[in-house]
Amino acid sequence: MEPHDYLPLTETSFFILLSLAASPKHGYAIIKEVEALSEGRVVLAAGTLYSALRRMLEDGWIERQDDGSTNDESRERKLYSLSDLGRRIFELETKRLHSLVRLTTRLEARQ
Repeated sequence: MEPHDYLPLTETSFFILLSLAASPKHGYAIIKEVEALSEGRVVLAAGTLYSALRRMLEDGWIERQDDGSTNDESRERKLYSLSDLGRRIFELETKRLHSLVRLTTRLEARQ
């Protein structure tokens, strides 16, 4: 599939990719950043996040890497980062959203 075939993204997918755009993150950091970026509109439960991450891993949008540290349960923590495909999807979705905002602004100016 081509990157544009995945568009439009769901709000949850968009905010997960947005949270990973600047740097790799652990699951909990993604949950917190999505909530902050969305100004509290999108609150991800752990199950929702990890289902989305699993799908994004399978589709090649993100990659998982070991950061070498452990959490309190002595399991390796995983960092998630955008893959090249995921970054392209994110960029295309951002352009699509910008286009919608420009259109709305033009239409509002006519009124």
